[in-house]
Amino acid sequence: MEARSFDVPRYLSVLPLFNDLSPDELTQVARGCTLRRLERGDMVFRMGEPCDEFHVVVTGQVKLFVLSPNGQEKVVELIGAGQSFGEAIMFTDRPYILSAQSLTDTLLLTVSKQAVLDEIERDHRFALRMLAGLSRRMHGLVHDVEAYALHSGLQRVIGYLLRDQTIDGCEPVESCTVSLPVSKATIASRLSLTPEYFSRVLHELEAAGLIEIDRRDIRIVDAPRLARYQVQA
Repeated sequence: MEARSFDVPRYLSVLPLFNDLSPDELTQVARGCTLRRLERGDMVFRMGEPCDEFHVVVTGQVKLFVLSPNGQEKVVELIGAGQSFGEAIMFTDRPYILSAQSLTDTLLLTVSKQAVLDEIERDHRFALRMLAGLSRRMHGLVHDVEAYALHSGLQRVIGYLLRDQTIDGCEPVESCTVSLPVSKATIASRLSLTPEYFSRVLHELEAAGLIEIDRRDIRIVDAPRLARYQVQA
């Protein structure tokens, strides 16, 4: 996808935050947007830099992370295509409290704070949609904290593998393949596990006949049995 030919108003129209806007309003918001093409490893922003915009991943993937005083990295969230990040920090008038880095070649849409404020002033319902999005993000983070506090590492790994393998909230589909979108070390950090423990759990599940590992492709042999294994763990 070439950035120079990218139709920003049309793309905005399919995002939940902007899909109620008229064509003229979308064009107005698009004037406050910029496109950035990032290569793998490029920084989107660093902790401590000023924040006066938020971002939407058009294609690719971005990780949000913090560094401990000894330099150890903790992945806070993985952001994929169609997802946004930075909205909450933007409204605090404070610098970024974490860093963001592209994990793959990424096309990023950046929306300026002024464009958002102008739209809120024009239509207060826009503010409600932003609040709903921030609430969903907060709910997800609370769910993560709950998982870290109450679930074992084994349960977290199985939960990650099964997260998209249900139909209408019912029993997981019988078998499927999960392609890890990023390195095992990155996923381990996201789950608050060491890479060694993450690999050990995968091999335990493989030895139990629940999954088959082929590099980043993990075939779930029997998803319902894997789900039961998670409960018993």
